[in-house]
Amino acid sequence: MRLARSDGREAAFIDQHHELRPAIARWWRKRGDQIRPSIPIQIREGKHLQQQQEAKERDHRITGRKLQLFLTDDEVGQGLILWPPAGTIVRDQLQLCIQEELSKRGYAMVHTPHIGRLGLYRTSGHFPYYRDSQYPPMVDPETLGRFASEGRTCGELANRLAGDGEPIDGYLLKPMNCPHHIKIFASVPRSYRELPVRLGEFGTVYRWEQSGEIGGLTRVRGFTQDDAHLFCMESQVGDELRGCLDLVGLVFGQLGMNDYRVRVGLRDPNSSKYVGTPDQWTKAERDCKEAAAALQVPFSEEPGEAAFYGPKIDFVVSDILGREWQLGTVQCDYNLPQRFELSYVGPDNRRHVPVMIHRAPFGSLERFVGVLIEHFNGAFPTWLSPEQARILTVSDSCRDYGEVVLRAFQDAGIRATLDASSERLPAKIRAASEMKIPYLLVVGPRDQASGAVSVRVRDLQRDIGQMQLGDVVARIRDEVQARRLQSFAAERGK
Repeated sequence: MRLARSDGREAAFIDQHHELRPAIARWWRKRGDQIRPSIPIQIREGKHLQQQQEAKERDHRITGRKLQLFLTDDEVGQGLILWPPAGTIVRDQLQLCIQEELSKRGYAMVHTPHIGRLGLYRTSGHFPYYRDSQYPPMVDPETLGRFASEGRTCGELANRLAGDGEPIDGYLLKPMNCPHHIKIFASVPRSYRELPVRLGEFGTVYRWEQSGEIGGLTRVRGFTQDDAHLFCMESQVGDELRGCLDLVGLVFGQLGMNDYRVRVGLRDPNSSKYVGTPDQWTKAERDCKEAAAALQVPFSEEPGEAAFYGPKIDFVVSDILGREWQLGTVQCDYNLPQRFELSYVGPDNRRHVPVMIHRAPFGSLERFVGVLIEHFNGAFPTWLSPEQARILTVSDSCRDYGEVVLRAFQDAGIRATLDASSERLPAKIRAASEMKIPYLLVVGPRDQASGAVSVRVRDLQRDIGQMQLGDVVARIRDEVQARRLQSFAAERGK
């Protein structure tokens, strides 16, 4: 930690891991000829160190490995995430949560390939302008063979791919989903009566990150976006923006992440880099600001932070440690509809260019899951937990009843497992607790005799006693279906 003097220069250097002692826990500030002690930094530094320690304990790379949520492998490649069954459940539940909401809001889900022809991305402008952040293009064997037979060099091939001289075609791992969605929109004639058209996809894209920048789930080379593109008339932009922001807020609220603010990126009035007319920008910026204000959360206007193709709205979420993460985003786009010559027939029977809105509440599933792991410290709400309940037998004589209990949970759609091993009960409880399972259900001879289970709740860190099997199943099922954040026992104050 560096401490600044009043003249702006550094007064001292204190290692952030050093434990400050009372004798040195104050620093001095000089004002003119007078030297006076300032407020001791011990409290502030102590709080900082405590937060650092807690952040270290919540590190999603450690927790994710321990709970078997995700992994990487050098033979697969840096920044390419493998999702074991537990992590896949978390991903799938997040996707299901948002997809259910999308179906209520008139979205149509689509699927697009992981690669596309280079010409597609030349039209969109993603290549070659952003080629430093993309994987190199792929060239078909025939073209490579022709270049080799002509004695051409790799440098010549690279230059031709980049557009120097007569361009040659190839394929690119898709860096964005939008060009593919544009092609779906453009595949049939469109009328103003159809608009807005809302296309959604959980699409995987690929970006080249430097090796030193890759880390866990927050900086990866392949990631899945909960992406959607809305094609609408200019008169519909305001309503569509409000709908997008409402969706993002709903998703965050569903996960208890209610501490967030909004940044509205506006154009720099002194720059000429933007596409679209001044009137279009004025209206789009007004729509963005009004939509952000309607959320009734803190928001700031940031001139110069708009994309060149339109204003944008970013969601900055604070986690349980107060750290901020830029997650969801909504963007207006006047550029791509023009580049791809999109059109619809308006009420005047003339062709008009639609406005395109990009929208991704999670940003990327990888980054979002990483943030959630740290936010919940791996103790996900029951609906999101890979394993929602574990049945623990007291003795071998209870194995058959344990199977009955397991089937009751599985028939109700609850993700449950049975530990009927010969381990002692305290060891079983300890092992299950380390996996942060929401409910542990102990079955012994008395439970078997009365058709009950003894319930231990993770959120309360204690037993709540014996309950009838049917009652427990119904309560957990209702909790999961409602996607509640707290356990039924915690909500009832048991």
